[in-house]
Amino acid sequence: MKRKLVALLLAATMVVSLAACGDKKSEETKTAPTSAPASSSSSSSDSGTKTKATPTPTPDPSNGELVNGKFVKTRKITVEVYDRDQKTPADNNYWTDWIKKEMLERYNVEVTFRAIPRWTEGDQINNLLAAGDAPDICYTYSYPTIQTYANMGGVIDLNPLLAQYKPLLPNLWDWLGDENIYYDQDPKTGTVWAIEGRRNNTYRINTFVRQDWLDKLGMKAPTTTEEFEKMLVAFKDNASKLLGKDASQMVPFLLTQDVGWTAAPIIESFMDPDITDKELYINGFDDRKFTENGTKEAVKLLNKWYNNGLIWKDFSLHASGDSTGDDMCKAGYVGAFIQNYDYPFRNNEESINALLAKNVDPNAKFVAINCFDDKNGNYTHFSYSAAGDRKSFFPTTNKEPLASLLYLEFISSPDVIEYLQIGEEGINHEKLEGGVIKLSAVSDENVKYNQTSGQNIDITMTCNGLRLSSEELTRKSLAYGYAGVDVNDVANAMAVAEKDAVLPKNVNVGEIAAEAEGTDLTGKRDATFNQSVVCKPAEFDKTWDDGMKQYMNAGGKAIRDEREAAWNENFGSKTMIGQ
Repeated sequence: MKRKLVALLLAATMVVSLAACGDKKSEETKTAPTSAPASSSSSSSDSGTKTKATPTPTPDPSNGELVNGKFVKTRKITVEVYDRDQKTPADNNYWTDWIKKEMLERYNVEVTFRAIPRWTEGDQINNLLAAGDAPDICYTYSYPTIQTYANMGGVIDLNPLLAQYKPLLPNLWDWLGDENIYYDQDPKTGTVWAIEGRRNNTYRINTFVRQDWLDKLGMKAPTTTEEFEKMLVAFKDNASKLLGKDASQMVPFLLTQDVGWTAAPIIESFMDPDITDKELYINGFDDRKFTENGTKEAVKLLNKWYNNGLIWKDFSLHASGDSTGDDMCKAGYVGAFIQNYDYPFRNNEESINALLAKNVDPNAKFVAINCFDDKNGNYTHFSYSAAGDRKSFFPTTNKEPLASLLYLEFISSPDVIEYLQIGEEGINHEKLEGGVIKLSAVSDENVKYNQTSGQNIDITMTCNGLRLSSEELTRKSLAYGYAGVDVNDVANAMAVAEKDAVLPKNVNVGEIAAEAEGTDLTGKRDATFNQSVVCKPAEFDKTWDDGMKQYMNAGGKAIRDEREAAWNENFGSKTMIGQ
């Protein structure tokens, strides 16, 4: 979408008045106003006896809107929820009904959910914001989208509201803390356009291989990139032995159209493991490492594999969210793939591993491995930080900011998160020794308790990852969080994801204006990735270089230059944070 057209549409349709939201100007402080001092005793000069002074009333942050924690008059808000095209409607199910009931009882707030397609959420939020029809509470993974509309006057500055209402939001503060709440605060203006959700489990991505195929071929799991390639060749050369009459369906390595994600460990192994914070930040505006040094060489390796028949030949024809690749894994045609650290275990009895064991072979399964070695012989790869997850924000069409903040308070409460994640005992989970939680597949008679996303992640917008009463119990229960799969395979995937993982640092230097001005950088990036993998080897350099040139001319260079200037302004000659 062209930014100028969006701006015109936004200006024509969006109500930008913040009269009901208080002063839009940001406060310089991050903390709530200081409460009145506690009452103190004083001595009477006449009687010599001590009397207590009249207590000074504590200011009411809600200015009378709340009585005993509830609105006097019922308020109404709409809340975004991702729709993953599953059988149960994302915006109308047992869990959303439970939230509606609880919000009404606790705060006298009526909640309506708005389903946004998960795989096109960026475009959908863009369109809704431009039309002035976005939910009161939105969330997205794309901060530049929020910044774009903030610059147009379409997003509420949360800083003064957070300061005013902090005493009413203890669970939100306890869960997210200053780090996540002020993660994106502009260091110059103090504005807070969004609140970062917290990743409670920072495992990111893994490489998975068919253990039963390795066993049939008498091979050990690869431990280097070279060994991984030899394994792919062995899968291809032994297609008849491994697949029988379905040998023509053999896919040694499943890549997807999102090359930067489904080849991430390969790409990151070609990067300098000793990369500086400065270089990582300057190129870090693209989360697929597109402009990092080393990425081109990694893609050249993928090009070699593709032209040697080791990669799914039709990968570039299937857009994100297409289930064809997953279906091939479940059918037993795929030897290896890269995805989220727990991908083959998701969806309980419908998971990749559960269906492989049920429909192909009881011994058939994918296991996680580390095999893409860097120049130091390690498996350096980038994990998630506890911050930097989905960003919750309020469009200026939101006329109930306090009710919306109380929703975030509610959804951040430990009892609420735990219930939404693990559900009903005996239906969604069972308790093992020591209180360990083991998730269970929902039976047909209890189908209404189905979660529309794993651990209801699309509802618990401030929490990504299992959160139980203690960190120890959470970790012990993580491996039991997937019905129908071997708990040892899950525990191994966690260990593999942790090994040599690098946690990213937050470099907050304020707004990078160029990030809101790029022209379809994601589309140009993905097109270059895909075209460079499938082209003839002799055409690789030209294909990659031409694609990179278009990307840089469309705004990539401007972003990188502005980031470098911002780093130099804030950190001078330092190349590492904390030097």
